[in-house]
Amino acid sequence: MKLSNANADIFVPDSKPLPEALARTTHLGICAHQDDLEFMAVHGILSCFGQRDKWFTGVIATDGAGSSRAGIYSQYTDAEIAAVRPGEQRKAAYVGEYGAVFQLGYTSAQVKDAANTRIIADILSILEIAKPEVVYLHNPADKHDTHIGTTLRAIAALRKLPKADRPKKVYGCEVWRSLDWLVDADKQIHDVSAFANLQAALNGVFDSQITGGKRYDLAVIGRRLANATFYDSHSSDKATHLQWAMDLTPLVNDETLDVISYTLNFVDRLAADIKARIGKLS
Repeated sequence: MKLSNANADIFVPDSKPLPEALARTTHLGICAHQDDLEFMAVHGILSCFGQRDKWFTGVIATDGAGSSRAGIYSQYTDAEIAAVRPGEQRKAAYVGEYGAVFQLGYTSAQVKDAANTRIIADILSILEIAKPEVVYLHNPADKHDTHIGTTLRAIAALRKLPKADRPKKVYGCEVWRSLDWLVDADKQIHDVSAFANLQAALNGVFDSQITGGKRYDLAVIGRRLANATFYDSHSSDKATHLQWAMDLTPLVNDETLDVISYTLNFVDRLAADIKARIGKLS
């Protein structure tokens, strides 16, 4: 497999030959930064952990050079932090027993550039061999521009697959905007209550980000706990940790659908729900 960037990194934790490692993929996450997989696509990671017939593969678009940094990392240059973060992602892949992880090494600016077709080609080349059943993306209502850029390039790549090879399910997941605002009928519910120890280990691997000034390891677990607690006001919790996702499968399968309009339909349904709820009690 040839990827566009000379500094792209491919890691197979169990050292299987790459074609074999990639072809066994059932669940695949495509994200912007090192640590995004563990925060947004943990449902896929947990679904495959310890399974013989399910394998999670991760794709990270950027080199991670623009991250915040403090403590022992405060004096690191962009180049130095970009050398640290791929190593952390490899550690997470080993801990989580991923089938493979691809770090494409683009800058954030390159990912956000709609004219950059190289990243689409790279993602497509991975998808053509992996043929995943389930794909996890950033949701298109996320508030991080690099996340949106990654999702748009991934959707473009998925739409280039023959219809028969497209995943059965594509999810848009939470990172830089919670999806608790989706009306309940629109929530794709991911129960991530299992393997609390593994989740903590995966989140904690990314020391450059946590010591660098962001307690992502605590925040992401807190969000999952809050989702489970506040999901249903009239019954006891059936799960301890939940993540929400948008269903992006129709967007991938129908090239005539516009990403903006498709996303705003979720917002419109929220507005209608608010209007109806206030209206019936006024």
